[in-house]
Amino acid sequence: MLARRLSWRLEAAVAWLLIGLFRRLGPVRSSNLCGGLCRRLGPLLPVSRVADRNLRLALPELDDRARRAVVRGVWENLGRTVGEFPHLAAIVRDGRDAPGDGAGWSVVGDEVLERQVAAGGPALFVSGHLGNWEMLPPTVAAFGIRFSSFYRAAGNPVIDRMIRALRDRAMGAPERPPVPLFAKGARGARDALAHVRGGGSLGLLVDQKMNDGMEARFFGHPAMTAPALAAMALRYRCPVIPGRIERLAPARFRLVVEPPIPLPDTGDRREDERLLTQAVNDRLEEWIRARPESWLWLHRRWPKALYRRLEQDRYPD
Repeated sequence: MLARRLSWRLEAAVAWLLIGLFRRLGPVRSSNLCGGLCRRLGPLLPVSRVADRNLRLALPELDDRARRAVVRGVWENLGRTVGEFPHLAAIVRDGRDAPGDGAGWSVVGDEVLERQVAAGGPALFVSGHLGNWEMLPPTVAAFGIRFSSFYRAAGNPVIDRMIRALRDRAMGAPERPPVPLFAKGARGARDALAHVRGGGSLGLLVDQKMNDGMEARFFGHPAMTAPALAAMALRYRCPVIPGRIERLAPARFRLVVEPPIPLPDTGDRREDERLLTQAVNDRLEEWIRARPESWLWLHRRWPKALYRRLEQDRYPD
């Protein structure tokens, strides 16, 4: 146990040094530094083969060269997201809706958020790991909607506290109390349900595989998808608001908010959940197709059988 605590502190010390370096560089230069490093080194890592397989499944029209370009873009975006993370609180709305020098963000669809503020009550914000997804909570909070989310704690508790402190600061701490975060799992799901029932807003990234989820189509293939969003939305008839962060330049973003997805009402709750889950997947697919390099293709999204079949087709006996 002592060795583990010492290891945690050593890892945390390295993390603090990196955060200090990024802060000295500023958001644009730290974004460029991390983006450039990851663009060069990331494609060499074994996990990049997962991204290539995903692209062959989802976008078979891309040739080898195009897939390699997307994978490089994925790593660059991930690196930039890491480099920008210590600066979340300093990247503020400036209204410039075009690439340019300096950090900042603009918004398309602000009327959707303003209507939700006026209406009050619970709302579910749905997105995926696109652009700098860490910018979603602070940008939406600028309109007066501080949504909670599910959270997987870092293995090192010291680093976990550092990460949460940076996120809390981006959401207005210490002037405003921290936004509740819910651990992934049964207890977290119950707490999130109570939060929505009490009128709170919740943000969900629903683009990763959930083995015990609901099957829905994604890029034409069956994909197990978390059903919690559809279940909560239909139970409380609260709006499901799609939104994403588009990267315009280093540390420069556009928050795109779309009108709420219509809630199905067939009289069959299970069918309604399926229809809503599919509608969310369709929206995510539309966004990813438009900017494939902005999505995190590095996780296995589809069933293992599809990957096995893909390799058999590529290397037949």
